[in-house]
Amino acid sequence: MHGKAFLYAPPMTSSRRRRPTLDDVAEAVGVSRATVSNAYNRPDQLSAQLREQILRVAGELGYPGPNPTARSLATSRTGAIAFLLDSSLSAAFSDPALSITLDALAKTVEPTGNALLLLPGRETQEGPPASRVLAAQADIAVAYSLADGTPALEAVRTRGLPLVVIDQPPLPDTARVGCDDRGGASLAARHLVELGHRRFGILAAPRLSAVTSPFHGTRERLAGYLDTLAAAGITDVTVTEAPWLSASTARAAATDLLTASPRPTALLCMSDQLAFAAIAAAHRLGLRVPADVSIVGFDDTPQAAWSEPPLTTVRQDLAGKGRVAGELVMDLLAAAPVPPPVELPVSLAVRESTAAI
Repeated sequence: MHGKAFLYAPPMTSSRRRRPTLDDVAEAVGVSRATVSNAYNRPDQLSAQLREQILRVAGELGYPGPNPTARSLATSRTGAIAFLLDSSLSAAFSDPALSITLDALAKTVEPTGNALLLLPGRETQEGPPASRVLAAQADIAVAYSLADGTPALEAVRTRGLPLVVIDQPPLPDTARVGCDDRGGASLAARHLVELGHRRFGILAAPRLSAVTSPFHGTRERLAGYLDTLAAAGITDVTVTEAPWLSASTARAAATDLLTASPRPTALLCMSDQLAFAAIAAAHRLGLRVPADVSIVGFDDTPQAAWSEPPLTTVRQDLAGKGRVAGELVMDLLAAAPVPPPVELPVSLAVRESTAAI
């Protein structure tokens, strides 16, 4: 046998058994194929006892459930919801307002078996690339706080996907849920005016560019602040842009405001995250909050109640926003007509970061 080469083919073993199928489960339980399918896809069609029996037998046989690819081909549905973010995942998830909203949305759609497909944007806050939206296997899109004219939205339209917008941008004939940004900002400004403040600074969201921000919510909040202050005769207001997703740059922007001459006695911040950065900047400068400077945020995230000092802020229903968005998603997937935009109310949570001058 010298000089010859041999290839060894191992014999078939029992470990290479055929994978069990849906038909195997149906035969073992003594029900139809459709009944087993309903146990996975339409559990409301079966009694709890029968569904439990089917799933138990399936587990004993080693049947993992319907093949998702085959099910997608049969139903023309992927079971996925494309969630479009304006920035990267690391930047986006440093925002507790997003986390609360997204969690509520996920809990709303989860019982129906739908999953979220996250499509992050770039650090430049231009939303996800249009090419990713065009290639995404999803049945519907949810846009979270995107800028006006984001290319990803045109890609959604090209795909013909239903669209739910959370906050911005406002689009015609599109399901949308948001809050009263302008009204909330007005509440915050009025509160400080009534406390006697006359020197104001505004710590704004990024890409402000005066009043031409591509973000609808930023424009609305700025208008709410400035209009209310102007009505009180206060027109000399310094507006500073701060990338709220970066704590260090937000603190630097707040420091610029607090070292101006004359120094503002009150800061209006377009998010709680910006307000926390402003409080940190004030402490570093040896300023007391609220004795030397009053600070108001926007969102009422959980940290607002236990910051030092506890933060006065505009309260919006973040969980409710996510829940409504989830309900809109399910309605559109069921071919319901596009409803009118939903605007959730806001209120002012007065805590210890503001005081009379």
